[in-house]
Amino acid sequence: MKNEARGKLIGIAVVVVLLLLGLGQITDLVMQRQSQRQVAINSVAQSLAGSQTLVGPLVHMACTEEWAVVETPVGKTDEERKGGKAEGVRTRAFTLMAPPATLTVLGSSQLEPRARGLHTTQVFNFKSTLTAQWNDLSSLKAEREHPGSRLQCGPVLLMLAVSDARGIRQIDLKLNGVAQAVRAGTFLGSHPRGIHTALPSGVDLAAPLTAELQLELVGTEQLALVPVGTANTIQLRSNWPHPSFGGQFLPLERHISDSGFDATWRVSALASTAQQELRALHRLCVLGGVNAGEEPVGASQTGCIETLGVTFMDPANTYALSNRATKYGLLFIVLTFVAVGLFELMRSLRVHPVQYFLVGAAIACFFLLLVSLSEQYSFSMAYAIAASACVSLLTYYASHILHSWKRGMPFGAGIATLYGLLYVLLRLEQKALVVGAVALFLVLASVMMLTRRVDWYARLQPSGGSSALGKPETETPM
Repeated sequence: MKNEARGKLIGIAVVVVLLLLGLGQITDLVMQRQSQRQVAINSVAQSLAGSQTLVGPLVHMACTEEWAVVETPVGKTDEERKGGKAEGVRTRAFTLMAPPATLTVLGSSQLEPRARGLHTTQVFNFKSTLTAQWNDLSSLKAEREHPGSRLQCGPVLLMLAVSDARGIRQIDLKLNGVAQAVRAGTFLGSHPRGIHTALPSGVDLAAPLTAELQLELVGTEQLALVPVGTANTIQLRSNWPHPSFGGQFLPLERHISDSGFDATWRVSALASTAQQELRALHRLCVLGGVNAGEEPVGASQTGCIETLGVTFMDPANTYALSNRATKYGLLFIVLTFVAVGLFELMRSLRVHPVQYFLVGAAIACFFLLLVSLSEQYSFSMAYAIAASACVSLLTYYASHILHSWKRGMPFGAGIATLYGLLYVLLRLEQKALVVGAVALFLVLASVMMLTRRVDWYARLQPSGGSSALGKPETETPM
């Protein structure tokens, strides 16, 4: 009997290893399909426009300073050092910037789905009014660093940079209430994509300036802005009910409902290094999404231009949910085997390792069904179909290997409860850990209560238990 029990445990262990290999293959399949989804999203972005980040409005002016230098050649000996002097010209190129004193952005994003094969991504249409005001442009006064140098500066430009200029659908610009024509490009080396207009030559740098832009911009997944002003007020609205706010600043006010969201940021230059990083021509910080109460992703980034914005999360990303579900696969198999083992123990039945394998294979097949069906239907419907199919199959099979529908039905009810619990865990997200831990504790407590009077040593002695492969001794055959 001891050898038989040992052999059975080894057989079940081999079954678990084989099922783990199968679950690993299913996990790889999920990752592969998720990669294909990202390829489809990138295809939409390449055909339309990608994530968008707005920099500006900003006034800048490119300057160069040239000065003559006298160089004395250096030789190995004093005689060689007396070879004479050479004259040369040095050049310093620099850009002067005048960030606005106040920047107000009022924008609305409407999202529309775009499909590539089985995969769908969300494309936003961002319509906004950007109002920037300067008290003066005195920061554009160029100064020489070298006496007697030659200083030349280009025209004063007002520019607005975007990450992907292909997304610009319409833009209207007014300076002090007068409509202005805009041209492509920003003439700012670190952010060349966007639009610009030249201020009139001889513009009074001591006079105030007001710029108003009407912008329509399309893009995918993310929308971000750089708080370039000394005082920034940014209000974003959208019909998308699943925002993930990110960047270095979270909104001070936000309202999220089934019909969309409304968020407002107020950022001061005292709290942001955006102006300094812009002058240094640094790259943009990664936006990154966050949930309520969390620190913004990228908050510790240095040497980059700070941003704020929103990621339009797609709750229909079934591969992310399927990937999370497969991580519970081993736990499902173990709990199911525990249930079968309890029936085997309490009813003095015998279940072969092959039957354990078939039960585990049905559970593993659930995750494969979930992935394939979720590509055709909503995740909830796919989950319901896959779970119903597996619960029905396992209930039918358990009723035969346990020799009674009275035993098979409670077994099926337990499996259905496990699937229901998994669905709750997948939907809870933030509280999944505590709910899962409590549920696992309750399962362990139930097993301990059911087996508290079992004499495990006596169970190892030879007995005349019935076989799952033959007819039961006390139950009426079905």
